[in-house]
Amino acid sequence: MSTGGADKPGSGGGGGGAVKTPSDFLKSIRGRPVVVKLNSGVDYRGILACLDGYMNIAMEQTEEYVNGQLKNKYGDAFIRGNNVLYISTSKRTLTDGA
Repeated sequence: MSTGGADKPGSGGGGGGAVKTPSDFLKSIRGRPVVVKLNSGVDYRGILACLDGYMNIAMEQTEEYVNGQLKNKYGDAFIRGNNVLYISTSKRTLTDGA
């Protein structure tokens, strides 16, 4: 199954020409800062602890943002996968206000 050219060698898809699936990407970001956006528009930012095939997500050092404003801080959080719009890697650290 092709993803439109991003997985072809030399196309800038990463991985040094190796095919990288979405599953590979998700495995590679475990333990790194992420932003999880929910269907409701709420963002959760924290460290990705683990996730499963249903996109259920466990996070650590989690912060909840509503309309860009920090609303709450949680030690650990679990997000049910059917609420997830997307997961993005965070380029800034959590203390930068990413």
